[in-house]
Amino acid sequence: MRITRTAAAVLAVCALAAGCSGSGGKEGNEKPAADDGAPAAGTPALKIAMVTHSGQGDTFWDIVQKGAAAAARKDGVRFLYAAAPEGKEQAQLVQTYIDQKVDGIVVTLAKPEAMGDVVRKAVAAGIPVVTVNSGGEFSKDLGALGHIGQDESVAGEAVGEELNERGRKKALCVIHEQGNVSLEARCDGVRKTFGGEVENLNVEGTNMPATTSSIEARLQSGRDIDAVVTLGAPFAAASVKAREGAGSGAEISTFDLNAAVVASLKAKEITFAVDQQPYLQGYLAVDGLWLHKVNGNVVGGGKPVLTGPALVTAEDVPALEKLTAAGTR
Repeated sequence: MRITRTAAAVLAVCALAAGCSGSGGKEGNEKPAADDGAPAAGTPALKIAMVTHSGQGDTFWDIVQKGAAAAARKDGVRFLYAAAPEGKEQAQLVQTYIDQKVDGIVVTLAKPEAMGDVVRKAVAAGIPVVTVNSGGEFSKDLGALGHIGQDESVAGEAVGEELNERGRKKALCVIHEQGNVSLEARCDGVRKTFGGEVENLNVEGTNMPATTSSIEARLQSGRDIDAVVTLGAPFAAASVKAREGAGSGAEISTFDLNAAVVASLKAKEITFAVDQQPYLQGYLAVDGLWLHKVNGNVVGGGKPVLTGPALVTAEDVPALEKLTAAGTR
């Protein structure tokens, strides 16, 4: 897999900003990991909870959970998962885990203004917190041990550079969750490096038929749009369908991977995808909290730990097909 020259250079010196996939996963229900609580690591069993902003329909969060569950089994941790797409509801879930006196909390900060107080409350209660995926620039000020994810601005810049190399002139950046700071950072990053025009399109990400219709309508009215950038894997397929309906020749690229995206790369339906390695985000978050509790470690020394971005194309499909089919990439 390859990282663009711009991304590689900036990643070497850049502090992590927001990082989010957007909505997804299984909404609102706490879910212990398979075989949770088994003392595989030979240490006292800990209870670690993860609370994300995910809604329904995005396989990204399933991959995050698989990584977290794998680390939990290794470390003898009981892993609990809950999610809510709205910041207020997400904060209430975090408060529930504070009341349960869990040993650590993993949280996303897609809506940082709604999450700040409850994260500070967890830290004040002596519960270590690690942030993942989104809102990395807010993590340290809230007292979290660190942040694990990709720099969304840098990822967007990498996409803008790739669009330049592909000779694109006008890009449609599809935002599937309004108010999500990381999604906005992605489009802003594209705009920063892309030599052409970037237009944001807000869609109803929880309603895929409506999302498809919105993209199709814009492609029909904007025949000069020659690139569509979606910010989550499920929306790439919606854009492919919308392009067909509109009779457009726009190239489609996307953030994030799943088996469907890899199949679309293979079929040349989309040109490239940005991989931020969600499995690694879940795994490192749980393992990092376990290491902190049992050995006083702080992964990354308190600095952001980057898991992306890497741009993948059809050339990478052979190496990815088995992994995405297994739900780990």
